[in-house]
Amino acid sequence: MARLIESLATTDPLAELFSDQSVLQALLDFEVALARAEARAGIVPHAAAESIAAAAKAETFDIAAFSHDILRAGTPGVPLAKALTERVRAKDAGAARYVHWGATSQDVADTALVLLLKRAQPIVRADILRLEEALARLSDEHKNTVMLGRTLMQGAPPVTFGLKAAGWLGAVHRSGKRLDSSFAEILTVQFGGASGTLASLGEQGVSVALELAKELGLACPQAPWHTHRDRFANLICDCGVLTGSLGKIARDISLLMQNEVAEVAEPGGQGRGGSSTMPHKRNPIGSALTLAAAQRVPGEVAAFLSAMVQEHERGVGGWQAEWPIVASVIQSTGLAAASMAEVTEGLLVDAARMRANIDATHGAVFAERAMMLLASKLGRDVAHKLVEEATRKSVTQERNLSEVLQEMPEVTAHIEPSTLRELEVPERYLGSAETFRKALVSSATNSKKER
Repeated sequence: MARLIESLATTDPLAELFSDQSVLQALLDFEVALARAEARAGIVPHAAAESIAAAAKAETFDIAAFSHDILRAGTPGVPLAKALTERVRAKDAGAARYVHWGATSQDVADTALVLLLKRAQPIVRADILRLEEALARLSDEHKNTVMLGRTLMQGAPPVTFGLKAAGWLGAVHRSGKRLDSSFAEILTVQFGGASGTLASLGEQGVSVALELAKELGLACPQAPWHTHRDRFANLICDCGVLTGSLGKIARDISLLMQNEVAEVAEPGGQGRGGSSTMPHKRNPIGSALTLAAAQRVPGEVAAFLSAMVQEHERGVGGWQAEWPIVASVIQSTGLAAASMAEVTEGLLVDAARMRANIDATHGAVFAERAMMLLASKLGRDVAHKLVEEATRKSVTQERNLSEVLQEMPEVTAHIEPSTLRELEVPERYLGSAETFRKALVSSATNSKKER
């Protein structure tokens, strides 16, 4: 369960994953896997490895005391090895000498973090796939639902809500694919010993590393990577891009929910979206949580990139900066994905209001269409001037643009009245919207089957 101060920054599954007991167990899982790998290599007795495994239970540790010891040591590895050795010694004195054999503190800390990321991936990915499915459905359902395009926050020629949803889908899908790739790359064991050479294991270093990776279900790298943080950095950056894409969706939805626009609404119920003082309100809470994550994560991405510049074979400060950054970024990304999945799965779309908002412009958003029709006869400059004049009259007199144009001889001499009467039919000015929509949905749907 999340702490109160993190309750707006994570989900229940990710809060549990990054809980104290879960993190400690990941550290202990490394020590167990190491002992078993070394037992298969003949370095550690099999009985000793099982004694280590029996003692490596997070629930038996005093986490508050352990946390204090980590702060004093500047690393979890030192107090972990000490505490685990004491527990093993209490049951099997001979086995105690083999705890943490040949490893260094950063080996256990980095690999534990990788194990946590391995468990986080399916949690985050499930919500991304939920979101993609919801967006694909919205796009298909609203392929013919016309709405205002909006550029620089102002009304522009019409689009379809189906195209807008497909655009959201395309960005999420591309970001999700990159995130899958960076997750796959980071799921790599860290095992290098004191200076990254595994010298303490003699000629068996590589074979133990391979067995350790196999035991943990991770890849074995070409060499230890203690101060080479590029794999982590790729993952964190990809989380930043994904969270930004999710934030864009949240921004659009929250703007479309404004009373003056009222074209969509987030699903309500179960304490979601209400106000403590204004009973009439339905607030964009899912969007707000996503936008909060999108505002947090870029700074954390920058902090991680700053921490990449680490000294020689073991960093001073850079490595110590990473744990809270990684945990926060993954949880924020997961929260944003889960929030937008919930929002889009239950999003209410008011097609009638979308059409009414187009009509409320009195045809001004079709000025481009009128200009292009005239430009083929009079040239762009002359056409632009005529339509600009007509648009001013349309706005000041609150009359439809098509009506004003029909009163202008310079226009009617070149455009048939029937064409002018149909000028403001949004379905007649959608260009390649449906082609683009289909391409985005098809790409995401077909690619998702392969993931």
